[in-house]
Amino acid sequence: MTRLLEVEGVHAAYGPSEVLFGISLHIEEGEVITLLGRNGMGKTTTVRTILGLMRCSAGGVRWQGGPIGNRPSHIVARLGLGYVPEGRRIFPNLSVRENLLVAGRDRESSSAWNLERVLDFFPRLAERLDNGGAQLSGGEQQMLAIGRALMTNPSLLILDEATEGLAPIVREEIWRRLHQLKQTGLTILIIDKELDELCALADRHYVIEKGEIVWSGDSAALQADAGVQATYLAV
Repeated sequence: MTRLLEVEGVHAAYGPSEVLFGISLHIEEGEVITLLGRNGMGKTTTVRTILGLMRCSAGGVRWQGGPIGNRPSHIVARLGLGYVPEGRRIFPNLSVRENLLVAGRDRESSSAWNLERVLDFFPRLAERLDNGGAQLSGGEQQMLAIGRALMTNPSLLILDEATEGLAPIVREEIWRRLHQLKQTGLTILIIDKELDELCALADRHYVIEKGEIVWSGDSAALQADAGVQATYLAV
């Protein structure tokens, strides 16, 4: 397997307050991995550091073997990292069509993501194509946020709180779609709190506590380790 992403001993801080303390993880091509932990433990900060939205004060980030730590976020995105942020952050004053087209990147491939393919993947968006982003339900906005990220034709899709705040029926739909994306071979890094769903989807997991990776392993190991679940994941 080809290693797409490697985070090596990354430290990061908000002003004088350090929040990441030597984070290390890696993602192989075609893998689905998770970053787990309670709120405020550094999951989103880790993602923001990978994407160039936050500076590393030490350590580094490598993409396909080359350093990308502290490069501008728009440059990192062009390398093939797609991002579905917490809270979705769609453009509320643009239509569904415009939200998708603004993110489009042309790829010469029969399997490339384009407007037609995204609408086939999320039929609900096709029904709402001319509606403004602010007119969508929370679930529709999440579908739009995922579709917008897919329009960039990413090599790695990063989802922060993929199903947070969604109705159960919508959560089920999102999980089904993520399983379908995995079957296409897309590499995915996902943050969420639905442990059973994550274990069914992901190949490996990293658990973060107070800015440090405290456990890593596959789904079988995580499901069997009640101590890790109780100590680091239980609310």
